[in-house]
Amino acid sequence: MIRLVFALRKKPGLSLEQFQDYWRSKHGPLVASFAEDMNVLRYVQTHTIDDGSNEAAQQARGDMEAHYDGVAELWWWSEAELEAALGSAAGQAAGAVLLEDEKQFIDLPQSPLWFAYEYPQVNPAPENVVARVKSNVVRVFFPLRHKQELSEEQARHYWLTHHGPIVRSHAEATRTLCYRQVHRANSVLDAQLQAQRGTEVESYLGHAEAWVDLGQAPRTEEARRANAAFIEDEHNFIDMQRSTFLFGKEHTFIDRR
Repeated sequence: MIRLVFALRKKPGLSLEQFQDYWRSKHGPLVASFAEDMNVLRYVQTHTIDDGSNEAAQQARGDMEAHYDGVAELWWWSEAELEAALGSAAGQAAGAVLLEDEKQFIDLPQSPLWFAYEYPQVNPAPENVVARVKSNVVRVFFPLRHKQELSEEQARHYWLTHHGPIVRSHAEATRTLCYRQVHRANSVLDAQLQAQRGTEVESYLGHAEAWVDLGQAPRTEEARRANAAFIEDEHNFIDMQRSTFLFGKEHTFIDRR
């Protein structure tokens, strides 16, 4: 399975509420109307929560980039299916319509997008955890760039084989419902979509994502030590000044799994 990750910044002049309302009420249904033309398996919007929690999480890690206003994600079963869908006449026509609508509310040059593969670390069965608006569950989205003294291969290896086990070992203490690493695929299709949108922002190595039930989140010494261990190890491979962090709520428009 491959997914498109699209980190969004709102168009200048729009409030966060205006941006998220247009995205949810106008653009979301438009994408859903092209589900078959583009052969999309899933389409989910994650809307950033504006309550100060993002800033607190960033401050705990030091100087970070400003968080995004939301994240759009689309899934396909395989890269072959993705290429076939985007290369078809129907897929290209749908893509052109969606791009024109994106221009109405997204600051496209400042909104990076890339294809990625996911590596489950703490995964429920079935995979049905959702950060719905009227729930205590929130989604963490942590797009990261690696420290410049590390190669991409070294950073990916450390993230998977060292940091992943640390997070898994504390999952019970932190009430983490789901945790995945989502690594950039380095797809040849990245450049095509970025050129169409005039993307100016460098892609991330990938992102970490987690779902946490704040209603069940413990305020214990063990939970505090777990969060401290996460952050301490993140500094071994993440360039915090070129990474960011947000909490969000999800809106699902397509799910054909």
